[in-house]
Amino acid sequence: VRWRKCHSENLKQHLDYIYFSFCRLEQLNQYPDFNNYLIFVLTKLKSEDEPTRSLSGLILKNNVKAHYQNFPNGVSDFIKSECLQNIGDSSPLIRATVGILITTIASKGELQNWPELLPKLCLLLDSEDYNTCEGAFGALQKICEDSAEILDSDMLDRPLNIMIPKFLQFFKHSSPKIRSHAIACVNQFIISRTQALMLHIDPFIENLFALATDEEPEVRKNVCRALVMLLEVRLDRLLPHMHNIIEYMLQRTQDHDENVALEACEFWLTLAEQPVCKEVLCGHLSQLTPVLVNGMKYSEIDIILLKGDIEEDEAIPDNEQDIRPRFHRSRTVAQQHEGDGIEEEEDEDDELDDDDTISDWNLRKCSAAALDVLANVFRDDLLLHILPLLKELLFHPEWVVKESGILVLGAIAEGCMQGMIPYLPELIPHLVQCLSDKKALVRSITCWTLSRYAHWVVSQPPDTYLKPLMTELLKRILDSNKRVQEAACSAFATLEEEACTELVPYLAFILDTLVFAFSKYQHKNLLILYDAIGTLADSVGHHLNKPEYIQMLMPPLIQKWNQLKDEDKDLFPLLECLSSVATALQSGFLPYCEPVYQRCVNLVQKTLAQAMVSSQPDQYEAPDKDFMIVALDLLSGLAEGLGGTIEQLVARSNILTLMYQCMQDKMPEVRQSSFALLGDLTKACFQHVKPCIADFMPILGTNLNPELISVCNNATWAIGEISIQMGPEMQPYIAMVLHQLVEIINRPNTPKTLLENTAITIGRLGYVCPQEVAPMLQQFIRPWCTSLRNIRDNEEKDSAFRGICTMISVNPGGVVQDFIFFCDAVASWVNPKDDLRDMFYKILHGFKNQVGEENWRRFSDQFPMPLKERLATFYGV
Repeated sequence: VRWRKCHSENLKQHLDYIYFSFCRLEQLNQYPDFNNYLIFVLTKLKSEDEPTRSLSGLILKNNVKAHYQNFPNGVSDFIKSECLQNIGDSSPLIRATVGILITTIASKGELQNWPELLPKLCLLLDSEDYNTCEGAFGALQKICEDSAEILDSDMLDRPLNIMIPKFLQFFKHSSPKIRSHAIACVNQFIISRTQALMLHIDPFIENLFALATDEEPEVRKNVCRALVMLLEVRLDRLLPHMHNIIEYMLQRTQDHDENVALEACEFWLTLAEQPVCKEVLCGHLSQLTPVLVNGMKYSEIDIILLKGDIEEDEAIPDNEQDIRPRFHRSRTVAQQHEGDGIEEEEDEDDELDDDDTISDWNLRKCSAAALDVLANVFRDDLLLHILPLLKELLFHPEWVVKESGILVLGAIAEGCMQGMIPYLPELIPHLVQCLSDKKALVRSITCWTLSRYAHWVVSQPPDTYLKPLMTELLKRILDSNKRVQEAACSAFATLEEEACTELVPYLAFILDTLVFAFSKYQHKNLLILYDAIGTLADSVGHHLNKPEYIQMLMPPLIQKWNQLKDEDKDLFPLLECLSSVATALQSGFLPYCEPVYQRCVNLVQKTLAQAMVSSQPDQYEAPDKDFMIVALDLLSGLAEGLGGTIEQLVARSNILTLMYQCMQDKMPEVRQSSFALLGDLTKACFQHVKPCIADFMPILGTNLNPELISVCNNATWAIGEISIQMGPEMQPYIAMVLHQLVEIINRPNTPKTLLENTAITIGRLGYVCPQEVAPMLQQFIRPWCTSLRNIRDNEEKDSAFRGICTMISVNPGGVVQDFIFFCDAVASWVNPKDDLRDMFYKILHGFKNQVGEENWRRFSDQFPMPLKERLATFYGV
């Protein structure tokens, strides 16, 4: 094939054909000369137009990415030398393409095999020809971005020791483009605290200050970016200049170039995380607050992108590209705490993402996020500056200004809640009115802001605020604008979590609306509707189990269930929703459970089979294991909801064999969900689980690794559930798990949920096998007591405390040093069962009698007064 004989006029067409015909491209790559041809077009064929030459370079870049290791030596050497000779091409587009090509070759591990590259590029920086200098800098910037780690390693003999001082020389270059490249190169090494940069940190900061008012926006943007990163890693060097830096960032946050303003606005977010924030920023709050508030207005371009002038769009089908991929959060078993019915350590769902269809980070979002975090730092001190502005904004005739005021009110909700309480009786009704505003963007932001105050609304008499808010939000769920539907659904889910059983009197009305929305919603909002229904089920629980509610809710869910194919990712949110519904409906779900159960088992089996096939060389691509994870979680929901009635379904299926495979999957989320299901099946139908215990227990033992918190948490919980069912037969397995559990409970910074489950499981193991566990009592008693003092009275807490009491009777010496912690844990019980109360009574009085009246008095004088009174009242000590 004689590539160079191509006619020039057909070249563009020819390249386009190559580029878009993948099979052809794969064939062409079999010709060694093909890549020589591409580099020839890019660097030598000056008669061709630039886009065509650049396209040739981009095809070559893709070949380098995919096949570089198969290039013959002569070809790769020729490409490298051509790149270095043409880095200074007179065309900016060709220079950039050559730079991308150089970077791609370098990223293929070639920095070591191309020793002349970095010295040559650094040498070219000194060229008198602007194009050569700019081209070399462009390539160096890309290399610094892509290969920062290897540049800072001994592998290349630490080239940064030369490169960083070299870059600093160009901060004062006459060309703004070169100045910008120079800062961007150095910026790559701030976060990693690269030693070569740390040695020159003072001249770097001085040079940044010198460029602070540069006329080039790109330079100002890179200066702001550098200062934001330095705030994280070298605050000590910035502190002496902090007043001036804050003044500067205030100006830049108002820069007429939005990219500069956005970069500067990041400064406030980062500063809020620093311990010095309050001290250094308090004097500037009066200036900063209006700047952030002003940044929260929609820009004209925002409104165009959001189609803010289209009020009614409910009938327009969604663009599938606008639907963000949804990731299933695997089931994590957690304890309930005093005064709440919700799981600990949930992810925040109410983040400042009010316009997520263009989920690009912009000045509005950054300003709102900054105000949110600063409200958490300054609390009500911030209100002094916000309230006068809010009065003007919230009642402004221009909708864009009014909308930004409602966003401000939402942004400060968490941090300034206490100070806002006096104003809420007036503000909440005003916001509820704004839900009917004629502008869709006002209605949607109002939904979000009201959700941020849901906790307060629910704490008031229901008829005053909850009922009117709920009524209006339900109307907005059926709004004719898709953005409002989405915001209302999300806000209603938050209200459901806060209100829980307060919603029971309105269930028929709520279900009526949510079911009607099924027929109204386009694809994207349908996925959010599943979440609102699932959250409702979680919040009202068994109150949903009434024939009339089931008759309303289940037909549309099952209709969707039957429509969706096994490969459709819309199954994820639907399965999650059904999992919550099954748990809530309990026996009410029985008519639907068999096909749902069977499909879940099939999904698991299918995914495992695909995974096995894909692991063979040159076979199919790996399956999406989320299908299996969500199916396992729905099976958990069925087991929890149906209890013993799931027994027949388990008996007729191979779920335990499948679980055995899932428990050994290399993907942590699969193991996490399989351990949750194991615990739920242990509770529901242990007769089917018991024959597998000898196989399951070693796997559970190897997963007690707190580096994978959720996997470890669910494995721990499952061990506790199994021990209760096994009783003394658990004895052979104690050695497999006990030492790891004791290690976990003593680990610093272990999350609360894992500590609690570990404590309960240790207690349960001690309950069924006290002789084996009690000798270690002293090693875990203190963290055990502090972990369980805050959880509600429940069956798990009951069995754990029975275990600890039994172990104390076997090894009383193990508790002596930490007896005060045991007393505190006992006092955390509101209403223990009579026989457990007797166990506490005997241990407390036994200890008191052992030490004598005088010693007990001295000991109990250390108790805080509430503890002292509680023990005296309930146990007479």
